[in-house]
Amino acid sequence: MSLIQPRTLKGFRDYLPEAMIPREQLIATAQQVYRSYGFSPIDTPALEYLDILTGKGSDETDRQLYKFKDHGGRDVGLRFDLTVPLARFAAQHVPKLGTPFKRYHIASVWRGENTQRGRYREFMQCDFDTIGTKSVVADIETGLVIHDLLRAIGFSKFTIRLNNRMVLNGLLDKLGLASKSTEVLRALDKLGKIGRDKVADEMVATSGATLEQADEVLKLSDLAGSNGEILDLVASLVSGSEVGEEGVGRLKEVLAGMAAAGVDEARVQVDVSIARGLDYYTGVIFETFLDDLQTIGSVCSGGRYDNLAGLFTKQELPGIGASLGLDRLLAAMEELKLLAKVRTPAPVFIPLFDGDRLGAYLNLASQIRAAGIGVEVYPDAKKLGQQLKYADSRGFLIALIAGANEFAARTVQLKNLRTGESEEVSLAEGSEALVSRIRAVVAVA
Repeated sequence: MSLIQPRTLKGFRDYLPEAMIPREQLIATAQQVYRSYGFSPIDTPALEYLDILTGKGSDETDRQLYKFKDHGGRDVGLRFDLTVPLARFAAQHVPKLGTPFKRYHIASVWRGENTQRGRYREFMQCDFDTIGTKSVVADIETGLVIHDLLRAIGFSKFTIRLNNRMVLNGLLDKLGLASKSTEVLRALDKLGKIGRDKVADEMVATSGATLEQADEVLKLSDLAGSNGEILDLVASLVSGSEVGEEGVGRLKEVLAGMAAAGVDEARVQVDVSIARGLDYYTGVIFETFLDDLQTIGSVCSGGRYDNLAGLFTKQELPGIGASLGLDRLLAAMEELKLLAKVRTPAPVFIPLFDGDRLGAYLNLASQIRAAGIGVEVYPDAKKLGQQLKYADSRGFLIALIAGANEFAARTVQLKNLRTGESEEVSLAEGSEALVSRIRAVVAVA
């Protein structure tokens, strides 16, 4: 039988240890931040009935759906995001769980789209949402979670761009384009990708707007100044529109709430040209950009969607949330050289220096693991140089070397694999001193 060529589908990828380790670290950080605000974990199936998914995002996401008939002949599809499954989940379970219901969900989604930098056809989303309240407190908290998440990951230079769909809807109402808001806002969402002129052309082609109307919408991207100055200008543009004026008021409340919680004003920027292309957004919307690499796009986006669950239940279940773009953020961190090249999650390596003392090495490793520190014991009693070369290639921080002399003296040689420096640590009184030295080395690595 001939061998099958090992290969991956276009748009999909394997994750080697050096990619999975930082991925898992980011996921753990996201979980910690979400939990700190009281968000609880849930999970939903990768497959949903097709009618659950279609028509809930946009025409584009409908085209990108992976859909097929299962063995039972049912029309099914792979989820394209985690928000639509949440709406279905909320309609089924929130009446029992109660509101407000705060959840986070970290899982893979699938879109048959053209691949791009940091974006594949299978990618992971790290979502958090609050269901069952229209309170501006939930809007403010969403902004705070985004801020704390980027800070916890290690970024200090980022900007959360803030808008409200009600502002856009108010302006479109005044321009006589309210019935064509979906087409106009989808075009506006492409402003950063295709530029002003092409967006104007698309608005005219898809919505029937005149060039003058398109230009009035695109004036939103020209507004400049402080947040207060921009909001004053926007207030004059939507004056007389009840929904537009409400949108401006909500933006002011969100800004005030985030400032009261200690967020630096420079990190939050009102940008009334951001629209978010998905149809279900109804209120505040967020996009987050890294100041040192804005070209990679938003790394954390979301907003308020007060009508989405209405597709599945008559109970009013307004919602708001955001999603961390895990793969895009990792691509940015790699480009900014913020990821260490590590192929092992354990910082400590113990070479099998003396094959006759395997039990002693295993005992030492167990004591260190009991202190919460990862350890790998090499399985073969090869030459020490070969074992240390393996340790260097995997990215271990520390090697603990012990032979007959060290065992006789009840010591171990602690070798810092980054600096090459070695020190002798006593084991006469147990492993406490060794664990302390390991932690000190790891802390500064």
